[in-house]
Amino acid sequence: MTTHPAIAKDRVAVITGGASGIGLAAAKIFAAKGMKVMIADRPGVALQAAERAVIEHAPSGSAAIRAVATDVAKGDEVLALKIATYDAFGSVDVLMNNAGVGIVGKALDPSPAWHELLGVNLWGVINGVQAFAHAMMAQGTPGLIINTGSKQGITTPPGNTAYNVSKAGVRVFTESTAHELRSVPGCRVSAHLLIPGFTFTGMTGQDERPAAAWSGEQVVDFMLEALGRGDFYILCPDNDVDRATDEKRMAWAMGDIIDNRPALSRWHPDYAEAFKTYMGG
Repeated sequence: MTTHPAIAKDRVAVITGGASGIGLAAAKIFAAKGMKVMIADRPGVALQAAERAVIEHAPSGSAAIRAVATDVAKGDEVLALKIATYDAFGSVDVLMNNAGVGIVGKALDPSPAWHELLGVNLWGVINGVQAFAHAMMAQGTPGLIINTGSKQGITTPPGNTAYNVSKAGVRVFTESTAHELRSVPGCRVSAHLLIPGFTFTGMTGQDERPAAAWSGEQVVDFMLEALGRGDFYILCPDNDVDRATDEKRMAWAMGDIIDNRPALSRWHPDYAEAFKTYMGG
């Protein structure tokens, strides 16, 4: 497997949402590779436990691992995270904007969930990129910005509009970030969109991993392979849905615009048979 040069011994990774799920899996895997890791998450016992767990995977122990309580929805706290990281380790080679919440907010519901979802899922990514990107570019070394999106930000299924909006925003923002970075002469930092499949995390609300779900470690292993190839869209399968199925669903969603079908026609009763035929063809 080809490895991106930013992921190597003594390089530095910052991971938001690092106290659980994909973020914690990434922190452990990066630490085991000899990287220095800064874990950011909301304050509490989960963050403290994550720091201890990641230290156990680090060859140099606690010297290479830090944890900083951070609300990524607040720009000043993300700037404080940047300062703490550079003070501790002197550089940042991998920024993984992974923090996310999955509470429900519907289109017609003026719920506080909207503010929390957009604050963490979307503004957390924007704050992270804008706080770290220029300093990472100035280092002149290979760097990675990895933003965690979602398939729901592409196919936008009914049920949790606020989550879909937040993740659609992450996709658009990350695409533009990648374009802006590659337009800077000599820039060695690239942006990438991680699109997990069904993954067993705290947001699944289950005590045991469902058979269809990947583990966080499987997602990170897949991500590392994709980064080694230079992929921008890191579209992960799971144990139930393969890439071909994902591609067809996404193509159908785009077809709503091209073919002038009703919005979200995949879930429209008048198109149920057409979609079934399309997926089986």
